[in-house]
Amino acid sequence: MTLLQDEFADAQVEHMRVGVNLMRPVYAKRNELIASKLKDLDFWPRVFSNLPAEIDEFILPSDAQILASCLKNFNIERIGVDEATGQGEPRSLRFTFEFDTGDDNIWFTNDKLVKDFHWRRELKITAAGKRRVWEGLVSEPVRINWKPNMDPTHGLLDAACDLAEAEKAFIKKEKKDKISEDERMSLPEFEKLVELAAKVEAQAAPDNEGEEDGDEDGASPAGLSFFAWFGYRGADVSEKESEAARKEDKETTEKRRKGEDIPGEDDDEDDEDEEEEDSLAISEIFADGQNVAIAFGEEVWPEALQSYVDSYMVPDDFEDFDELDVEEMEALVAGGADDDDDDEEKGEKADKEERPRKKAKKA
Repeated sequence: MTLLQDEFADAQVEHMRVGVNLMRPVYAKRNELIASKLKDLDFWPRVFSNLPAEIDEFILPSDAQILASCLKNFNIERIGVDEATGQGEPRSLRFTFEFDTGDDNIWFTNDKLVKDFHWRRELKITAAGKRRVWEGLVSEPVRINWKPNMDPTHGLLDAACDLAEAEKAFIKKEKKDKISEDERMSLPEFEKLVELAAKVEAQAAPDNEGEEDGDEDGASPAGLSFFAWFGYRGADVSEKESEAARKEDKETTEKRRKGEDIPGEDDDEDDEDEEEEDSLAISEIFADGQNVAIAFGEEVWPEALQSYVDSYMVPDDFEDFDELDVEEMEALVAGGADDDDDDEEKGEKADKEERPRKKAKKA
């Protein structure tokens, strides 16, 4: 059964890999449409006002204000797949956010934020000799240049970046390939980050007390700002380590096919082995970072045009709603190349629209 599960997993990844190059020209055309027809109609702010629950639960009212006022463009690339050969890891992602740095942006000075996520695999042999495999997305913290007293992460993102930089400085000084768990936890930046995270969580706790009563509007897990997502790291697994794990996987699969025993393989997932403390998990400021990245890649990015149209929909109890607005938006998205006169008419219509508001959270 394990062999069959492996075949299913490999087939799903291959299906995704083939789809990357098929979709690249389609997304390029969509980007052209957005740039030429929809950019001035708050395209991406409207999409971000209509996010799936996996992401929307982290959007605080202050985050929604930043995105609505300053987000100019957004892009996702499957950076692991080579465009020429079609080979590579399709689950690795690059997120590019472009922001207005004019007077409307009172929060930070960055005009662009780029965050890469790499899909990695890790093989560990526990102290008890058991084989443990982990795979998922890893990333590096991305610093945001906040203006004074305007950081919605309350210093968490800066602290995460400080720790990552301190680790790199330590590795360079000690001429090592990797920092150990104990070495990371001995850094003053580690202690500072852990203490700050506990403080921020404690201060935010009263804000989320209403969740049990079904009042979730404006609530976020631990009161966490979406912008803390830029500090997500995941596991400390290099590409070299990941490649070694993939190579070992192939060898293990061949042994299974031949009916050979796999040393350390155990179906009992409940066994608790004494392992090193995971210092990155302790200092992680956005534990759901991988889930948010995947939701962006699998839900927000492919469905952006539909989300944009949906952003013009309002509840039935809005009696003054003009249904023609939605029809016009659908026609614009579907056509992509309307006459100049139609463009001017729609532009005038859009000028009258308010910027998108963050949608109410669903219970």
